[in-house]
Amino acid sequence: MAALTHPTSAHPAASGGARAVPRVHAVPQVRPRLSVPRLPWLRHLGPNWYATVMGTAIVATAGAGLPLDVPGLRAGCVAVWALSVLALAVLLTARAGHWLCHRDRARAQLRDPAVAPFYGCLAMAPLAVGAATLAVGRDVLGERAAVVMDAALFGVGTVLGLVFAVAIPYLLVVRRRPAPGEVSPVWLLPVVPPMVSAAVGSSLVPYLPVGQGREALLLGCYALFGLSLLATLTLLPLLFGRLLLHGPLPLALTPALFLVLGPLGQSVTAVGRLAEVAPGAVGAPYARALGAFAVVYGVPVLGFALLWLALAAALVVRAARRGMRFTMTWWAFTFPVGTCVTGAEVLAGRTGLVALEWLATGLYLVLVAAWAVAGWHTLRGLFSGALLAAPPAPGPVTVRTT
Repeated sequence: MAALTHPTSAHPAASGGARAVPRVHAVPQVRPRLSVPRLPWLRHLGPNWYATVMGTAIVATAGAGLPLDVPGLRAGCVAVWALSVLALAVLLTARAGHWLCHRDRARAQLRDPAVAPFYGCLAMAPLAVGAATLAVGRDVLGERAAVVMDAALFGVGTVLGLVFAVAIPYLLVVRRRPAPGEVSPVWLLPVVPPMVSAAVGSSLVPYLPVGQGREALLLGCYALFGLSLLATLTLLPLLFGRLLLHGPLPLALTPALFLVLGPLGQSVTAVGRLAEVAPGAVGAPYARALGAFAVVYGVPVLGFALLWLALAAALVVRAARRGMRFTMTWWAFTFPVGTCVTGAEVLAGRTGLVALEWLATGLYLVLVAAWAVAGWHTLRGLFSGALLAAPPAPGPVTVRTT
């Protein structure tokens, strides 16, 4: 009986002298990965850069509301608005490249309690540009396109603001428990965006159909106002207590004291503008009550804002005499002061007080000067590369100085 053999092990004669060919398994080809350019100049680009967009946009919005007829003011505000739109587009692209090319650094910034709160600026930047678009951008885009653009930016900014208002404090709670001496004004940044949304959303109320839509947006804006106000009121005592018990902030962080003006001035702006559009959205009794609330709330809060402005300015002068140099925290001199301008403008419109008109005008001059100085130093640092360089290693922290 012939022996059974495997075909691949058969003798060559069994197949007519042909040599058997062993089976060869195909090896899958590995495609080379696409290399992502590193772009080293993006590595240290942080979310704090969105403050430049906010500070630029508020110059246009506040200028449009001034009770003055200055030749060229409107055209200048339109030019500044266009600059803010360009700056927002460039920064969104650059930050996307930052996350793509330097994901490790981006994650480290998100975990850093000193940097993570600046993600609130990411939410406020589109809101500020949206407000400026409807205020002066309509001169270029037309009213319909300006409303659509403002609504889109309002939606994006509001969603991001609500996410960051929860996520950033959560990270601060679970990732690190700072000591009382480490309380910083930048902690306000994640909770301020809903207040900005309340002010910006008020301008969209008249463009909705009469009925449920208008009322829902109006009351939703008041809910955003309350959310941000109560969160701010829980943080302000911590900050004031830190100053009294532990002394002035470090020199580079001293300008951040102006951030307190943001929720104060923006809340006055929000209740004033919401009161203006309330008659078309809710019944007459509620509309009258909201109009009275705008003045009863706005005047005392604006007074406290002026008190804080004087205190913060005194501490900044002290820091400047001790060698404070330019950092990106200088942009805190712009948007927060701008919200006080818009708050004074709204109160002036509701009360008719000329003193409030002069206050708004004087604060606007301060805003423009601060924006010009911060912008000039930022451009110098940007072109020299100093502002995109690696931050210096942290040194010893002195809690109190004399």
